[in-house]
Amino acid sequence: MAETTKTNLLGLDRKGMEAFFAELGEKPFRASQVMKWIYHYGLSDFEAMTNLGKELRARLAEVAVVRLPEVVVDQPSRDGTRKWMVRLDGDNSVEMVFIPDGERGTLCVSSQVGCTLACSFCSTARQGFNRNLSAAEIVGQVALASRLLGIPENKGERAITNVVLMGMGEPLLNFDNVMTAIEVMQDDFAFGISKRRVTLSTAGVVPGIDAMRDVTDVSLAVSLHAPNDALRDVLVPINRKYPIKELMEACKRYANEATRRRITIEYVMLSGVNDSVEHARELVKILRHIPAKVNLIPFNPFPGAPYQCSSPAALERFRAVLNDSGIVTVTRKTRGDDIAAACGQLVGQVQDRTQRSARFLIKEERM
Repeated sequence: MAETTKTNLLGLDRKGMEAFFAELGEKPFRASQVMKWIYHYGLSDFEAMTNLGKELRARLAEVAVVRLPEVVVDQPSRDGTRKWMVRLDGDNSVEMVFIPDGERGTLCVSSQVGCTLACSFCSTARQGFNRNLSAAEIVGQVALASRLLGIPENKGERAITNVVLMGMGEPLLNFDNVMTAIEVMQDDFAFGISKRRVTLSTAGVVPGIDAMRDVTDVSLAVSLHAPNDALRDVLVPINRKYPIKELMEACKRYANEATRRRITIEYVMLSGVNDSVEHARELVKILRHIPAKVNLIPFNPFPGAPYQCSSPAALERFRAVLNDSGIVTVTRKTRGDDIAAACGQLVGQVQDRTQRSARFLIKEERM
């Protein structure tokens, strides 16, 4: 059987893995055995999985594979950040970033090859869009980074403590594959990452936020970036479909019914565009009834970018208005900007199938 026709086990959560083994006539416990070999010990060779019978190992080699993305670029930053470009198929690649910070190690992974949302301040948006990543390709980024960073055996210690779906693409437009990948991230037989340490960032796909409540309660971050519809229509064009009022109501429902904790509001600081004291006051008003905390993100430039980052003084004035109003607000520290690994800078290699460079396009897969 050709390798491309074999089942990539990275794309199966626990239930999927149990169903896979049931089709082979095996008991459900085989799923946890194999998951531990793949994720705890970093093995891809079934022959090395010594607590499986010889016949089962041979059968797995015939019908299954553990296939990780291929690293094509490995870039370390002066601040310890590390960015990888990984090849997925033919001419498509995505980027993922690891950010160490004391005892915390955060991996930022991609969910799509490119992006359809055309946010005007984001370099990824200029690459166009090719396709959604499979669950195996999303999980594969975490598995690959774990192996590259080292998997300590039997110590309960991992370099990756947090995963954020904040890389290339809009996760909620790849709903089913992203939810499967999140299940694997949290599974104790896989990465065992707490739901509070897995964060999904969305530009505001309202039906997707509501659908999440039925399947997961991981941390939610919303890329808001503007306090009114007129400005957000320009910066984040999906706002034309799901305006701020609808988005905030969805956030309220998710916080109250799913997580019962704060939603993270992401707000990129653009000089002379969205960073005035009046903008801050508008933001206070729309967040008044939302359990939210705010991350202010200094704009990270990229070639041809039409914006500049707000000055430190403007950023501090903006932050003070929010904090004085009782909204917990922090300024995100820029990491990896010397290797274009900072927020909004990821590009990869995208064979654009939309035939557009800036046209707004939205495809809803599930909602």
